[in-house]
Amino acid sequence: MAGRPTEIRGWRMQRSSGRRTAPVMAAVLVVAALAVGCRPVTVSGATAPDGKGARYAPTTPAPPPLGRHGPPASPHSAPARPHPTAPRAAHRAPRAAGPLMAPGAQGARVRELQARLAQLGLFGRSPTGSYAAVTTSAVRAFQRRQGLPRTGTVQPAAWLALRSQTRRPSHAELYPPTTRPVGALDPRCMRGRVICISKRTNTLAWVVDGRVVSAMDVRFGSQYTPTREGTFALTFKSRHHVSTLYDTAMPYAMFFSGGQAVHYSADFAARGYRGASHGCVNVRDKKKVAALFHATHQGTKVVISR
Repeated sequence: MAGRPTEIRGWRMQRSSGRRTAPVMAAVLVVAALAVGCRPVTVSGATAPDGKGARYAPTTPAPPPLGRHGPPASPHSAPARPHPTAPRAAHRAPRAAGPLMAPGAQGARVRELQARLAQLGLFGRSPTGSYAAVTTSAVRAFQRRQGLPRTGTVQPAAWLALRSQTRRPSHAELYPPTTRPVGALDPRCMRGRVICISKRTNTLAWVVDGRVVSAMDVRFGSQYTPTREGTFALTFKSRHHVSTLYDTAMPYAMFFSGGQAVHYSADFAARGYRGASHGCVNVRDKKKVAALFHATHQGTKVVISR
């Protein structure tokens, strides 16, 4: 074998003692590459897929074959996320509009509702801002008048009708001095300085020449100890009076008939109309009755009417 010529595609290379010289081999490879031309070249077992002579460096791996779903993702890219399938929207019937106000509600809007109902004669008390039984009855009465469902709750249609039939309440109508309207004054209260008390409205009005200067809530005696009615005059006043009969405090007492007097009552302030006096006229607003105490004198007229 030694010394025999070896032919490579028209070139002859001499073997020498089983050794090949590196320069000769490199030259042969260069010539062979030039002779190939544009034919596909196989490098490390990879052939250009399009057969158009694309070459790949030995250090660059050939791209993997195309799959059924397009080219594979790059090893450096984030994994593809599946497109979320939007849930099919369920068919829902439109929800009916709820009431604007209902029992249990509180606030300025309820106070306005009560004041507007009072303008129509349907709410017989002063606005409180609390939607309770009296307000519910008044709303039902208005709904009956309008031919609306008598739910007792204020629906948009009822509120629109009420606003169209009434005016915007004044501040005095929204925040009156008493929880119940004073109402029309007794004719005996129209002249001079008079403490005008009404059992019908449970109110006391301090009236000067027919003008109400102040008003306050009052309560009276029970059926066993009734408060007398009529026209009286203050007999005497006692700032820190204590009842000797019942041993109870009667601050700012203004006596008008025997042992009966107008005075502040802590029990009335705490319990309201659930209690009663022993014949006196109880006042639960301490500041107002104190002011009245200082504004009156012995002989001041007192009118108590039913």
